[in-house]
Amino acid sequence: MKDNNKIAVVIPTYKAKRHIFNVLGKIGPEVDKIYVVDDFCPENTGDYVKELCTDDRVVVIKKSSNQGVGAAVMTGYQAGIQDGMAILVKIDSDDQMDPSLILNFVAPLVEGEADYTKGNRFFDLSKIGSMPTARLFGNAILSLMCKLSSGYWNIFDPTNGYTAIHASVASRLPFEKISHRYFFETDMLFRLNTLRAVVVDVPMDAKYGDEVSNLKISKIIGEFAIKHIRNFFKRIFYNYYLRDMSLASIELPLGLILLGFGAIYGGVHWVHSVQDGQPTPAGTVMLAALPVLAGIQLLLGFIGHDVSSVPTRSIHRYIRKDT
Repeated sequence: MKDNNKIAVVIPTYKAKRHIFNVLGKIGPEVDKIYVVDDFCPENTGDYVKELCTDDRVVVIKKSSNQGVGAAVMTGYQAGIQDGMAILVKIDSDDQMDPSLILNFVAPLVEGEADYTKGNRFFDLSKIGSMPTARLFGNAILSLMCKLSSGYWNIFDPTNGYTAIHASVASRLPFEKISHRYFFETDMLFRLNTLRAVVVDVPMDAKYGDEVSNLKISKIIGEFAIKHIRNFFKRIFYNYYLRDMSLASIELPLGLILLGFGAIYGGVHWVHSVQDGQPTPAGTVMLAALPVLAGIQLLLGFIGHDVSSVPTRSIHRYIRKDT
């Protein structure tokens, strides 16, 4: 890699002491720096790496408290930006992600095709059988929710933690506002959309070993739903009313008003007709149906516009990272 394309790898670690050296040993010479961020790990993984690692590319950063994977990754990002790295790759410490794919994630950034790349385990359908059924189903639901909240209709597998970002784009992220824990990857996509950054999926295989996930779906599903709804409304406001206005800015509220009016008006008269035992007049039915149909048509028009407005022009070529 050229000097202006220096690659750093960020590895947040928590309870993965037995896997960390397997990961470090697979990182090739294309990488210039490796930041192992110990998120106040009870196994003291950071000290373990400091004591035994002989790779001079490795820098250990220890957090004074457990703040979550998102906070650990952002700490690594900030270190890479300060050290003049151009591309920041994030992989996990549990040996689920193949470091030999790093250049696959970096290539779209170097070639100016993307500002952020992320893994997608669903490209090769013949190889996703190793993914647990619960994760498979949950990922499909989360992907749909993420498309709505982030605006990136072109991507899938949003919780995939194998990512790469151009440092100039990372330097524009509001680190203090991004979710610190398991919503981190999804929140990153929302923040990237507010910058109009280009995001591209990179094919990778699903891999599961003997590691134990700290993520409990039953505990975070409600939190995720609330945060998706929050990000959806914020994105709509930012993109369609604050930053710009278009026909879609009219289609959305008008469609909701017509759909709501038709549904309420029709529902009220339907209840009255049932109570009175009399059929609803044709005119009343039409007066309820037409706003509903018009509202649905307007909302579909808005969705079509939203899908077509996915960012396609990478921004890192036009900004300079803060140093």
